[in-house]
Formats: sequence, C-alpha cells, structure tokens
Amino acid sequence: MDRPEIVAALAMAALAGGAVGLRIEGVENLRAVRRLTTVPIIGLIKRDIPGSDVRITPLLEDVAALAAAGADLIAFDATDRDRPVSRAALVAAIHAAGRIAMADCAMPEDGLAAHALGAAVLGSTMSGYTGGPVPDEPDLHLVTMLRRTGAFVVAEGRYHNAAQAARALTAGADAVVAGSAITRTEHVTAWFVEAMAASRVARQAKPDARTIAIDLGGTKLLAALVEEDTIVDRIEVMTDRDAGPDAWMRQIADCAAGWAGRFDRAGITVTGLIKDDHWSALNPVTLPLQGSYPLKQAATEVLGVPVVLANDAQAAAWGEFTQGAGAGKDTVFLTVSTGIGGGVVANGRLLRGRSGLAGHFGQILPLPEGDGARFEDGASGRWIAAEGARLGLGTDARAVFAAAAAGIAAAEAVIETSARRVARLACDLQLMFDPQHVVIGGGVGLAGGYIERVVKAVAHLQPLLRPTLRPAALGSDAGIIGIADLARQKQPNREEST
Repeated sequence: MDRPEIVAALAMAALAGGAVGLRIEGVENLRAVRRLTTVPIIGLIKRDIPGSDVRITPLLEDVAALAAAGADLIAFDATDRDRPVSRAALVAAIHAAGRIAMADCAMPEDGLAAHALGAAVLGSTMSGYTGGPVPDEPDLHLVTMLRRTGAFVVAEGRYHNAAQAARALTAGADAVVAGSAITRTEHVTAWFVEAMAASRVARQAKPDARTIAIDLGGTKLLAALVEEDTIVDRIEVMTDRDAGPDAWMRQIADCAAGWAGRFDRAGITVTGLIKDDHWSALNPVTLPLQGSYPLKQAATEVLGVPVVLANDAQAAAWGEFTQGAGAGKDTVFLTVSTGIGGGVVANGRLLRGRSGLAGHFGQILPLPEGDGARFEDGASGRWIAAEGARLGLGTDARAVFAAAAAGIAAAEAVIETSARRVARLACDLQLMFDPQHVVIGGGVGLAGGYIERVVKAVAHLQPLLRPTLRPAALGSDAGIIGIADLARQKQPNREEST
C-alpha cells in the first residue's frame, strides 16, 4: 500500500473524517498528497544509514527534498545517538528552507535539546524505539514532560484508539498523530486476530445450558441468568443485612425460582474470603457474617445444581480479563467501592493463593499514609463518606463527589487523597505482578474524574515502573460475567498460587 496514489487516497479519507493535518513519509508520497490539499503536512524521509540507527530525515539533502515537495513541517530524529548529521545542522537547514522543525523524541532530554536548537514542535514519536522491548501503550509520561518545554507537543507512537488519543490531550499534547491505526490494514487486522485468539485461550467450550450467577453483596443481591457471555435476565433485591446467611440463601432461592429448569450450574460471588468451600468475613462492617459458613453446601441444596464460588473482586477480575478491559492479557483488577479489593489473572489463570486471599488489597497493613489499620480504611468509599461527614460535606461518598464537582475545596482534597493512595497501591501492584493492565472498577473507582486523578498521580514515573491504568469495561456486571464463566469451565475452588 506504500504507493503515492494509495497514500493520497488514505490522506484524503483522513481529512474527510476530521483530521486537520497529515504526516507523510517519502518525497513521492508527499508530492501526491500536496497536489490534493492545502492542509499542513509534516514531511519526513526514512532511510537506513550504515553505522547509524537514525532513520528519520537523517541527511541535509532530505531536508531540501522535503521542502521542495511541499512539506510545511519537517520531522527529524532528535535522539542523542550516532548520526551522519548533527541535530543543530538539521534544524538550521529546516529553518533556512523556511519550514518548521519537528523533533521526534524518545526521552525528555531529546526534547529539551531540540527545543533549545529551535525546534518549535516536539513529538513523542521515538519513545520505545531506541532499544529494548517496544511497549504496548503510548508514552503519556513523555508527553507530559515535553509539555514543560513550552513547545507545541505532538503525541505519536502506538495511538491505536480514540481513548488513547483523548488521554494524550489530558497529558498535555496539542495534537495526536494516528498512524498504523489508519494506514496499516495488516496491523489493525492483527490486533483483532490477537485479541480474539487471547479470548479463545481464556475460555473453554460453549455450554449446553445457561448459568445462574449470584453476586451477594453488603447492599444488594444480584441474580442473573447468563447464556455464554450475555445476561439474558436479572433480578436485584436488597440484601437483608442482619438476617444471616441462611436467610440470604433463601433470598437466592427466591430469585432463582422463576428460572427453574433453565440452568444447569451456578456461580456465586461474595465479599470476604472463600476457603475450602466455606465463606468467612474479612471485614464484618461490609457484611456481618459470623464464623465460617458452608456456602457451597448450602447453595447447592437450595439451587439443586453444581456451584462454583469466588470472592466478588476475584470474579470481577476474571470477567474483565475474559470480556472487559483486560483484553485477555495479564491483568490486576482493583475495585474501589465501599471497601477495596481486587484480583489477579496471570498466564490465563485466576490466582486465589494458598488461603484464597490473593487480591484482597484493601486488607494490606499498614496504610501507607494515616493511622488506619487497613488500606481500605484510608481510601475506600467508606473512608470518603466518613471524611465527608466529619467535614460536613454529606453522609456518603456520592455526596462528597458531588461537592467536589461543585468546586468545594475540602471535598476535592478528600477525593484527591483517596486517588493518590490508590495510585500508590497501583504502583506497588505493578512492581509485584508486572501486569499488562491495572484495571480499576467499583463505584468510587469509576466515579467521574477519579481515574483521571489516579493517572495523574503516576504520570511522573518512568514507563517501566508506571502501571497502565484502564477503567473497568463491564461496570457492576464484571463479577456476574466472571463467575458465570468460571462456573461454565467447572473450575474447582482449588487453592491456586503463584
């Protein structure tokens, strides 16, 4: 497809979709596009030079050819590597031709040096391409650092979807270049193929019948009838918090009664700890469960089908891995809600740990900041609500978020503190498990502006240490979808460990 007539057609299609400028490689391609449009064009030439890894507009003759072909801006490799022509000479030649210099950078230092030489536009183009493995995600940290130079900043490199482009603007970019996602059909096809293959690995054969999935929480009990990956029917009732587990089993039986004969297996998620098919509470404040309850036996008796159990956040982690933001890759799921929990999926397996505790991140001791006994005591929705009540902002987390949205500084400070602490936890989890994604869900985690605060709190870290944060794609249904899939696979409640 690297032929002038095809490149020109792609360029005009991009402009028809709303693009306001083009980045074109090669003199003949540039001439073909210039004949069709007057929009700004960034021109560049890629060539291999013996003894140098610099490939983007490495020679002075390249600058002259691009200027003659109609480039408004000329891009060059601005990395500090062995090169046939110095960066200063290239910038001077671009200016002599009456064109704007764009420096393609790999590190903040590249941008500082190029801007000092007179490059008015800095791009993150070279990040990840100067040695070592190429990351999967764009380098938003570099975008933020280039912003500090005062130059016009172009985010470029691995921007494969609209959400990534939007995040680049939040990080400080003035514009975004989308390359392969628009022009490289073979790359886009491969993304689909790889994602589909990962999903097939994560799942087993389709079921012969439907699954009933139950999410028993401290506030509500959600029952759903699931076919493959689709919720075909659902019932939601308030949990009778003080009635005890036998009464909760009766509530489950009542919800399932209308679906009798339509399911042949069941999955149940609960807040707390699942071990040896028994359920116990780690934080009774969330749901007052005394002692250890034989949940699998009781649920099997009331439902009459085989039952698989999981902690609610572990099930949600599996749901996001198989059908959500995890995209079939190693994923740490972090739910920030009334409490804080999570789950880990590595090498296609949900980690439960020796005692079923894997993913109970809210129980980490001690809290990095403050005097709380557990991490969730200083960052969860329950903590936000308590701080709101103390400061007269309201009695629940929703009221504090509303006050923050209205610009009340005290409320903003509470939300900011929670997000900063969760960001620190996400960084620790990145170092512990090195996942492809850290997915954040829960009522607080998905509240307006919260994830953006978490992203901002980790933006200063180098890419190797910085977690790739994604909002949960399945929302409150992640646990239902996850436990239904686990039940279909007939996975035992074994004690899996790393």
